[in-house]
Parts: sequence; C-alpha cells; structure tokens
Amino acid sequence: MYRRIFWVMALVAALLIALLATYDSFIIKDPVVQPSPSPVETIPVQERTGADWTVIGARDEVLNGTRYDASYQVISYPGGDVSADRGACTDVVIRALRRADIDLQQLIHEDMARNFSAYPQKWGLTEPDANIDHRRVPNQMTFLARHATVLTCQVEGHLDEWQWGDIVYWRFNNGDEHCGIISDLKSPSGLPLVIHNAGIAVEEDCLERWEIIGHFRYPFS
Repeated sequence: MYRRIFWVMALVAALLIALLATYDSFIIKDPVVQPSPSPVETIPVQERTGADWTVIGARDEVLNGTRYDASYQVISYPGGDVSADRGACTDVVIRALRRADIDLQQLIHEDMARNFSAYPQKWGLTEPDANIDHRRVPNQMTFLARHATVLTCQVEGHLDEWQWGDIVYWRFNNGDEHCGIISDLKSPSGLPLVIHNAGIAVEEDCLERWEIIGHFRYPFS
C-alpha cells in the first residue's frame, strides 16, 4: 500500500514539475490593451460622421453578443430586422449602417426592383425579395460596387486606404463569402481590427485571415 502511495506521489510531483516548466508558455506576455473609450467613441456625438456611427453600430453587435443565424425570415419593410440576438455576417453590416441612417434593405430592394438583371441570379428568383436580398453577400457587394467607392483589396503597402467604417468582404477556404466592418482599433502590428460574425459577433485581428474579395466605403455625404 505504501509503495502505491509513493508512486502516486511521485507521479503527481512529476506532473507538477512538467506544468511549471511549461507554465510560461500559457502566459500572455504582451496583452493587447485597447483604449477605452475607443478613438471613435471620444468624438463628440454631434461631430460624428457616418463612418463613426457605422463603427459604433457594428460594435453594438459585439456588446450584444449576437449569435450567427443566416436563416430566412419574413421581416417588415422598410427597416425590417431579424431577432436582435441573432444575425448573419451581413446583418452586422446592415445594422452598422442603420446607425448611420442608411437602410440597406430599402436601398438594395429599390435598386434590384429597377435593375434586377444586374444582380446575381443564384437563388431561382424572378423578382426581388425584401426579406432576404439585402442579407446576401453577393447582393451587398453588387449594390456597393454600383453605388459606393470601390477600394483596394491589398493590405500590405496600402494600410492608409483602410479606414474605420469601411466594409470588407472575404472568401473562406471552402468558398463561402463573409463580411465585416473595419474598426477604429488596431492590432499591435498596426492592422485595423474587424467587427464580424462567423459564429458570434467579435472584434478581432482578422483582416488578412481570409482572401479579401471586396473593400468598399459608403458615401455618407
């Protein structure tokens, strides 16, 4: 019995030594300390631009803990929305722009009603559907290519062209498309963070994580 206790104690001691030896690898040596309030939040309310409000609207999704749900839902029009605690990546963009008084649901629906053939024909529709059209990445990209400023998809050597409130679109390795809002906060390397929802809304260093296929700036004025 004593021999068994001895070997158990020896094993515990060995495990403790191993943990202590590797403990340093679990410590975050240079934590990212972000300013609070963030740069855009220090701007007086009456002086904030559309881009400023867009960032604030996107960050609300993070604060809300919005979970990913891209399912089709019947919503009101204009100004319709799915449940506030749910949303797709495109809903981050939609809700962010609504804080800047831009309603993509109405704008995309009206543009599609006038120019249906100019939009992707991927879903077997013969006319616009105000419940879902604005929540689809290809439709958002088409609308912005038609009505916003199209900017570089390159990051290296072009950081000055990535401004907070810009909208970025990616393609995942599996071919799915995704989108987010450029933040006013930056990573230690100087890259802007991005606010997006691929499971739950987050604000993180991911601009170069996937292939960038679109970069737009909405013309607020």
